[in-house]
Amino acid sequence: MISSETLERAVAGGVISAAQRERLYAMERTAALPPDEDADGSEENLRLIGGGNDLFVTVGTVLVTAGFYFVLTTLMPGQTLWIAGLVAAFSWAVAEIVTRQHRMKLSSTVLSLAFVTAVAVVLGLTALERYPIRMPETIWQLLALRSTLAWAGYLFLGGIIAAVIVYFLRFRVPVLAGVIAIAATLLAFLQTAVLLYDGVSSGSVTMPAMEEMPQLLRASLYMPLVCGLVVFAVAVALDIHDRERRTIWSDCAFWLHVVSAPMLVHPLFILSTGQDVAFGRIEPGTGATVMLAALILGFVYVALAIDRRSLLVPTLAYFGSLGIYYLVNTAANTTGIPPFALILLAVGALIIFFGAGWQRIRRLIVGSTLPTSVLDRLPPIKA
Repeated sequence: MISSETLERAVAGGVISAAQRERLYAMERTAALPPDEDADGSEENLRLIGGGNDLFVTVGTVLVTAGFYFVLTTLMPGQTLWIAGLVAAFSWAVAEIVTRQHRMKLSSTVLSLAFVTAVAVVLGLTALERYPIRMPETIWQLLALRSTLAWAGYLFLGGIIAAVIVYFLRFRVPVLAGVIAIAATLLAFLQTAVLLYDGVSSGSVTMPAMEEMPQLLRASLYMPLVCGLVVFAVAVALDIHDRERRTIWSDCAFWLHVVSAPMLVHPLFILSTGQDVAFGRIEPGTGATVMLAALILGFVYVALAIDRRSLLVPTLAYFGSLGIYYLVNTAANTTGIPPFALILLAVGALIIFFGAGWQRIRRLIVGSTLPTSVLDRLPPIKA
């Protein structure tokens, strides 16, 4: 067995590429599986944890990082900016051992999130220091903050994206793909708000009246929907790039699906059923029921097609908390059973049903409805 150190030296010396190194790691992980594990190929291998030793090291990582933080707060009281910067540097230094040398999955994820949190604190304090923001007392003071808020947001969100990209290029931690997607989405929201403000200020956009606010709020749902579609498309592209899910890009796609699901589900649900924008309340009506059922079936089909439970679980959780409530409310009123109990039964039964026979259901539904040219580009259907 070739050690990790030898592979790293081979990459550094130009003997093999970084992509070839990742494929060798993937082959080693596949070969290390027990003979009866994933025998039917039905598991969605996420590689979120590397085993008992990884969990053990994760506990040590949390303890040493927390200890380092408390030492700094004792030695440098009140110097939050410097403390956060040192914690970020410390997380990077530990990752050089835990992630670069030993490839530990869970502890690498914890370290990367600690790094991102520390960097966010540094950037937040820097933005506030460079662009002081006071709580506005009048609407005119709020409007006057346009330039300050915009540049502070650019520094904060743009800095996070840049730092996370550098960290990802160094350590290849999949969860950072989700962090980049969230930060980029928030940056898109900020830019949209700035453009809308500039439009109102220049007179090219009419200031909405109070009675038009519900329509404006409904139209604002297109922004998270577009961002969700972009993130989802990137995740699907990574899935297609790695159909066998052997490399790190498949793990990145998992986190992108987790991020995209809420941004897709809520806007589509509100826009298609015409319900309350903020809370998604369902009013009795055949149209809402039909659209709800169609959305659930649509998300189930897409999740089966791309072979991603990570897209289906947030979807079922959302519809279980908002949509299915209406579907079972009538039964609850007649039987006296609490609606929450029926929601748990319905969503839990669906999750167990799909979890127990995922590949069989996928083969039956997707394999019989999509042409071969499309199936050849999707993750393979296991026999």
